[in-house]
Amino acid sequence: MGNRYAYFEKQYIGRDYIRICIRLVMAAFCFAAYVYERDRDNTQDLFLVVGFGIIGVSIILLFLIQYKIIIDQKRITIDGLWSARKVEIDLNSIVKVRKDTYSNYLFNNPVYNLHRKGSIRFYSSGKDAIVLTDTDGLEYYIGTQRPNEMYLVIQEEMRK
Repeated sequence: MGNRYAYFEKQYIGRDYIRICIRLVMAAFCFAAYVYERDRDNTQDLFLVVGFGIIGVSIILLFLIQYKIIIDQKRITIDGLWSARKVEIDLNSIVKVRKDTYSNYLFNNPVYNLHRKGSIRFYSSGKDAIVLTDTDGLEYYIGTQRPNEMYLVIQEEMRK
């Protein structure tokens, strides 16, 4: 997909570093409880199974795409996971583009097409976002791992 689109990015659910750390701490707790369990009954084996389950789910989440961002032909297409609706933003209706931080909070939940306080938000991981403002004053917060590249591509598409 190298030259097919002006910009293409995939956002993955399981690649947020804070959530990875939380899952690893939970798995480490399960393994520690397995090792230090004094009673040798069925609960000990349960800690081991849950620990390996957490590690397995974490590995699967690393490869699970939450949404794809495609910028081409004066529009931004955001295609979500499974049954989520495809969102298309026409760049002809955008009046302002800026780079910003997505949120000041340390923990942010992954969202797709979240309508909140006059804005529509798309976020998977990281701290950077591109904010698009349309003619109606509605803001689109699009979380991205490559904010500089996405910003330049949007500027270039808007000039065409």
